[in-house]
Amino acid sequence: MHAPCPILILAAGKSTRMGGRDKLLEPVEGHALIRTQALRALATGQQVFVTLPAVNHPRAQVISDLNVHIVVVRNATEGLGASLRDGVAALPDEDAFMVVLADLVDIQAPDMDALLEARNAHPAALIWRGATQTGKPGHPIIFDGSLRPKFAQLTGDKGAAQIIAAHRDRVHLVAIGDQALLDLDTPADWASWRTSQ
Repeated sequence: MHAPCPILILAAGKSTRMGGRDKLLEPVEGHALIRTQALRALATGQQVFVTLPAVNHPRAQVISDLNVHIVVVRNATEGLGASLRDGVAALPDEDAFMVVLADLVDIQAPDMDALLEARNAHPAALIWRGATQTGKPGHPIIFDGSLRPKFAQLTGDKGAAQIIAAHRDRVHLVAIGDQALLDLDTPADWASWRTSQ
């Protein structure tokens, strides 16, 4: 049993490159992607929080029956910074928290568990980050709770890059595979991924 580490799924983006489709409502494993991601996160046994642009958004409807906490991002159009700022502020005050990008379609519950295990095995780190087998850093990412105040200052669309860069000497990479970087942003990306399944 892992120590409490709430999982924050970032799902307040606009899917601007999908030609009118919402990538988080694309079917994956029999459900809309956002629901599949929430189910994967819940399988870890941790509390799950999901950022959304509005409480009545179609994404909210497909996860409304799940035991997840919805966090409405007030300025979702601002980008990833707003999602992280509001999302992290809504988390319970635990010793660490995990951030998952909703559109990384192949991130599975065992990948999240691998990060939770790495945090136990490498307690001197402040950031535990999913990576490819060749060491390219990606997601998910666990942040030590001491870094929470830094998230309140985030703006723009670069996510937590500046926080990670400021603590690069205390980042522990966890090789989970190519899924650490595989996001699908366009209809062509989705079509290619589906043919490979």
